[in-house]
Formats: sequence, C-alpha cells, structure tokens
Amino acid sequence: MKTILKTDLTVADIKEGFVYNEYEGKGLFGWGGKLTIQPEYQRNYIYADGKRDVAVIESLLKGYPLGLLYFVKTGKDTYEILDGQQRVTSFGRFITNKFTIKDDNGMEQYFDGLAKNLQDKILDSQLTIYICEGEESEIKEWFKTINIVGVPLNNQELLNSIYSGPFVTKAREEFSNSHNAYIQKWSAYIKGDVNRQEYLATALNWVGRGNVEKYMSAHRFDNNIDELKKYFNSVIDWVSSVFIDVKPEMRGLEWGRLYETYHKNSYNPAEVSKKLNDLYSDYYVTDLKGVCEYILGGCKDTKLLNIRIFDDDIKRKVYNKQTQEAKDKNVSNCPLCALGNDNNKDRIWQLKEMDADHVTAWSKGGSTDIDNCQMLCQTHNRAKGNR
Repeated sequence: MKTILKTDLTVADIKEGFVYNEYEGKGLFGWGGKLTIQPEYQRNYIYADGKRDVAVIESLLKGYPLGLLYFVKTGKDTYEILDGQQRVTSFGRFITNKFTIKDDNGMEQYFDGLAKNLQDKILDSQLTIYICEGEESEIKEWFKTINIVGVPLNNQELLNSIYSGPFVTKAREEFSNSHNAYIQKWSAYIKGDVNRQEYLATALNWVGRGNVEKYMSAHRFDNNIDELKKYFNSVIDWVSSVFIDVKPEMRGLEWGRLYETYHKNSYNPAEVSKKLNDLYSDYYVTDLKGVCEYILGGCKDTKLLNIRIFDDDIKRKVYNKQTQEAKDKNVSNCPLCALGNDNNKDRIWQLKEMDADHVTAWSKGGSTDIDNCQMLCQTHNRAKGNR
C-alpha cells in the first residue's frame, strides 16, 4: 500500500461539485467531480441525526481538526473516499443548506444565513488527507482496519465492502433505501435499520439459507438481483397471506427459516387469525414470539409458548395432598409410579424430587390451576411430555 500525505485541500475545494442525493446508495461526489464520496462498498450516510452532523460543523467553527481522511486513487485524476465519508458528507450537506445549526443566540441557521466570516472559516478549513494506492484486496483490508474505531461497521457493511460490485450496488438500491415505498410493509416483519444495511442482511440471509457470505461471493458480479428480490418477496407474501393480523412480536422472527419449513403446508387464514388472537389473549402464554411458529407447526410444541407454570404454593398444596393419600393407600405419591410393579411403586418422593404437571395438557384445554395440577417424579414428568 502506497500513501501520500496531502494537506493543501480545504473544505471549499471538496465542496466544488458536491452532489448529495437523498436516495441512499446513489453515490455522492465532490472536488470538482474528481472525488466519489460514497463508493459502493461504503455504508450509507448515518450522521443525519441533528447531532453528529451538527458536531462536524461546530468542530470546524471552533478550529478543531476533523481528523485524518483517506482517499483512494482510482485513476489518473480520480479518487474515492476510503475513510471520512460521514464527515465529508456532513460539511457538504451543510454548505448546500441541507440542515441547520444554532448560532450564539440559539437561532437556527443554514450555511447561507451565517455571517460571512463564519462561512469563510468553514470553507477555509484545511483537511489532512492520505492518498492511498494499492490492490483491491489491500484497500479493503485497510478499510476494515481503520473502521474498527468510531461508529464500527456492522457485519453486513463489512461484507458490502468485501464483495463490492454490481450486485451489491443494485441490492443496496433496493434494500438499503429508506425511501423505498415497501419499507413500511417490510418493517412489520424485519427488525433493524435500513441505513445500517439490516434489511439487506435479512434478505440475503433468507435467500442464502443463512450463509450470506457464500451467496454474496457467488453473485458478486451479477448485473441483476432478480433471485434475491423474488425469494424475498415470496417470503413476505407468504407471511402476510398466512397471518392476516400483524403483531409487534412478528418483527424480527426467523421468517426465512419458517418459510423453508412450512410454506408447503396449507393454512386457513381465518382459522390462523382466531388461533393467533386466542393465544395472544391467553393468560398462560408467556412468550408471544413463539406463537406464530407454534401455529405453523400445528399447535403441538408448547415449549415455543413458555406456558406459565404452577407457582410454589400450588405445588406444596398438591404435594401434601398426594403424599397423605399415598401413605394412606401404601403406594407411591407419584401416581404413575404407583401404577407400576418396580421398586418405586410404594416410594414416597420428596418435594424437590418431583415436578408439577398438567393433568390435562395445556394444549388440550387444561388450565394452570390447582385443580389441573398433579405432582410426578421427575423421571415420569419428563417422559410424559405433552401427551
């Protein structure tokens, strides 16, 4: 990796020809068109929060250095930002009147509304830049290294840099664009931040069956994302057709895995809706995130619901009652042991050796109250399961 230190550029130089497109992933440019501010491997702009972008401008007004910037030389007189995109985009957006800062009187001011001396102070701020030249692998390895500090790259942002190319560019335009009209619909089922590539990560995880890196490597130079879009939409359409109700707990579920497991089964949306709402209103269900998979699986695996268990007071009362009755009959206080012919048929178990069990399973209508509770030895309780 070859590097050259450059200190003669100012904010004014970089802002020449600055273009900021509100639609993420479209590319940002400056320095008279010579500089690509957002290469395809870079993350989306995430400083537009009224805090970090404002802090960049306040630093310039106070004469603080912005820190090192790294540019990669891509041609005879063309460059792209390796590190510093967020800072450069912030002062470029401010100079083009995309956001305001507060002046000494607490008044909101765009760049054009600032006093001339303050405008000049920003524009004349000198930048410290390393110009880098090297092979693609070297550039991207350095990109990962220098992004360990600050706001660290998440895994998908790193993968975008490693596998940059036409596929990533088109995938980001579709799944990392907060202006996409479908984002609101997708957000019912996907958890995360569009700008931090988390919707894209989800789409790739689904189509890659959990192996995002392998899928991106295989499709890096594809000129379309048809398979990615088709699979993603198939999952979304399946979920929204089976579950006509939208619940907060649906957001972030493993819909790709559930689609692969259950999409060949047939479901009646009206019946699914009734089961869903019944379970949501059921006092005994303590894990609402497991409701959808429980329904898809035929309402068999109650572990997904984490059914409310019997409290200690009920356990003690039932244990004492069973134990007294067992002693009177000279049989085991575990009803199932008492039916056997082994050495445990008349054994009196201690409370700590027994578990509370639903006489009638919860999934078959049994409630979690004292009248539906029995104490079983741990061996029989674990063998009984949900039968």
